[in-house]
Amino acid sequence: MDLFNYSRRETSVVHVGNVEVGGSNPVRVQSMTNTATQDTEACVEQAKRIIDAGADYVRLTTQGIKEAENLRNINAELRKQGYLNPLVADVHFTPKVADVAALYAEKVRINPGNYLDAPRTFKQVDYTDEEYAVELQKIRERLVEFLAICKENHTAIRIGVNHGSLSDRIMTRYGDTPEGMVESCMEFLRVCVAQDFSDVVISIKASNTVIMVRTVRLLVDVMEKEGMKFPIHLGVTEAGDGEDGRIKSALGTGTLLADGYGDTIRVSLSEEPELEIPVARKIVDYIAQRADHPYIPGVANDSFNFLSPVKRETTSIRNIGGDNVPVVVAERLDGKFETNDQFMPDYIYAAKSIPATLENGPDYIVDADVWAEEKEKFEAAGKKCWPAFSHNQLYAVGACQAELKFLFIPFMALTDEAVACLKAHPEIVILSQSNHPNRIGEHRALVHQLMNEG
Repeated sequence: MDLFNYSRRETSVVHVGNVEVGGSNPVRVQSMTNTATQDTEACVEQAKRIIDAGADYVRLTTQGIKEAENLRNINAELRKQGYLNPLVADVHFTPKVADVAALYAEKVRINPGNYLDAPRTFKQVDYTDEEYAVELQKIRERLVEFLAICKENHTAIRIGVNHGSLSDRIMTRYGDTPEGMVESCMEFLRVCVAQDFSDVVISIKASNTVIMVRTVRLLVDVMEKEGMKFPIHLGVTEAGDGEDGRIKSALGTGTLLADGYGDTIRVSLSEEPELEIPVARKIVDYIAQRADHPYIPGVANDSFNFLSPVKRETTSIRNIGGDNVPVVVAERLDGKFETNDQFMPDYIYAAKSIPATLENGPDYIVDADVWAEEKEKFEAAGKKCWPAFSHNQLYAVGACQAELKFLFIPFMALTDEAVACLKAHPEIVILSQSNHPNRIGEHRALVHQLMNEG
């Protein structure tokens, strides 16, 4: 894993109807109907809206045999109207439903947590190794039957694990942990590999974005160790609606796409499903701009664990660093600044444009060359004001008597002179700068260089 330079993870190609996923194919976008799957007309009309919005795939829930069988009618009517996009059946609890869905959908999603194992009830709180092996063998035998149907009908599958829906068997051994979610997925993948079935997409989802990111990274690590290159479906479960849902999806899915992980995504909003597609496209396009970017010569610190990162130890300066929660710095460069009492920043950077009206609460940051003459105005108004230096002003840092100083510096300006200045002045807070196409890569490179310098 290159922490600093973006590239998509190498994956195998999975054939999903006429729209392949993985390999060099673009990241595919999909949504899910919320109509009753037995209502052919309603499903067809909603699927058309989803496809017209730009989706590559449409997923439908299939609670039972009747819903699975009606996929035939939905599929036929869509093709009759010229819509050829693949349909994906979403199956829980009943393997027989998955068998039927595989006859009429181009892809079937199954959940290892409830495919054959009983969902967690904790009626059995301990499994001996023998009992565990017996239950696992039952899954293997039933999954082999399903894969045979999929092979015969050229149907792809998605092995989709959800945080919170692990089986009793997995829960008793691993708990509701990333390790348990990964093992739940790997058990099914190993059967697919043994059966030479390669049209498999995988997903591990959670509504908690921290758990989601950590678990997907762990899954990729385990798969790589076992030589597996299966494509990954990304999504945050129950992201919500409006701005909150979009932010949460961008945070979870966008983080993993920035890692190079993800071959198809769904943004799960509590809105009409076709409204998910533009959001998903925007996230995908934003990350795709990083392809083939200029090389970032970062050097990873030996103590950093990508799979289980911990907060870097820092010096405490006033309310920044140490055990303090991260602070928020906002810009007010042109004198305009919209505020909300519920979302007030901790600091406002005003450069040289000193605002006529000062906000209650935040401290201010101004450029170092105007700080000496402007700080009295702030102090007269009962406000704190701190200087900000550019990386070209290192020579002036020592002469400034402020107890808190900010330094704007990009990774490539972190020279020996800059490092010496930082070591000599523990009162400095770094404001990492980047205009690189892969900004997160440069920010990471700067932090790792600081760690390497001690």
